[in-house]
Amino acid sequence: MAEGGRRARRAYIGSFTAAGGPGIVTASVAAGSGALTVLGGADDVPDPAYLALSPGGDTLYAVSETAEGAVAAYRVTGDKPELIGSPVPIGAGGPTHLSLFAGHVLTANYGSGSVTAVPVRVDGTLAGAPSAVLQHTGSGPHTPRQQGPHAHHVQPDPSGRWAVSVDLGTDSVRVCTLAGGALDVHREIALRPGSGPRHLAFHPHGPYAYVVNELTPTVTVCHWDADDGTLKPMTETPVLPGGPAGDAYPSGIVASPDGRFVWTATRGEDVLSTFAVEGEELRLVGTVICAGHWPRALTEADGFLYVANERSGDVTWFALDPDSGLPRYEGSIEVPAASCVVIGPDVGRV
Repeated sequence: MAEGGRRARRAYIGSFTAAGGPGIVTASVAAGSGALTVLGGADDVPDPAYLALSPGGDTLYAVSETAEGAVAAYRVTGDKPELIGSPVPIGAGGPTHLSLFAGHVLTANYGSGSVTAVPVRVDGTLAGAPSAVLQHTGSGPHTPRQQGPHAHHVQPDPSGRWAVSVDLGTDSVRVCTLAGGALDVHREIALRPGSGPRHLAFHPHGPYAYVVNELTPTVTVCHWDADDGTLKPMTETPVLPGGPAGDAYPSGIVASPDGRFVWTATRGEDVLSTFAVEGEELRLVGTVICAGHWPRALTEADGFLYVANERSGDVTWFALDPDSGLPRYEGSIEVPAASCVVIGPDVGRV
């Protein structure tokens, strides 16, 4: 227990068990330093590659990124995640992302090119098979990565009215509704052909959304209108100061809580990029090495940036300069085949 009777916050780390990962790892987050210390873990489902917390922070949801695809729910009130109920098959292959929306867990399924909605009970447990499967259609000019749809990310917008899915295979973003258990496309927005959109982050206050593109290492700044559910691409900014020396595949993107900065991670180049938000544009401030190999995802909490480095098998963390937004390396923990990090809420005093 931390000083003064205050229990440290928890971090939850997903990993690929097929590549030697331990499953889900729980770590404490030290106040002030942001340092992680491994506490325990769970290996109930294969390849829990992406995680999401309930609003109260007491239930954790995980995709099983396998050919069959599944979602699992865990209680996380202690140091070890406890599986509640059986994992729910989603009937879709390769789920890469999930989020909570309108009483459901939504999954973005890369292999099947679809989005599924699994009902959640009041107690946080999963109610059963998906109530809806929304199949994406289309393709893009980049072969073989865009021969068909590849949904990679899905999340609610800040207003909570819309679910937004990002499809790498179709170079598009879909704005969706979920009513009566049914998913419907409200609008589909085309991005630049061959860009390969992967993930999206909303500005916390302004009418903007930022889409990180995997196939061309850039970020597309979009205007977001929550009233109409419309997304309008405006500008596109490279994530690197020059041409990549080799592989350069952007992965995650996150906006600061105050809306002043945006950060991305790029695999191959193995760097973190910092952008200053300047109205409708992003300005690249600089890049720093991620202190690992193949940074698959990143998240921000309390002035620190946490990065899951898949191929070096670790999670690194960085203090963020409040003026420039640039990360400064602080430490790491070993987590083989790490794939994502989520930070729980402040649990207060116990």
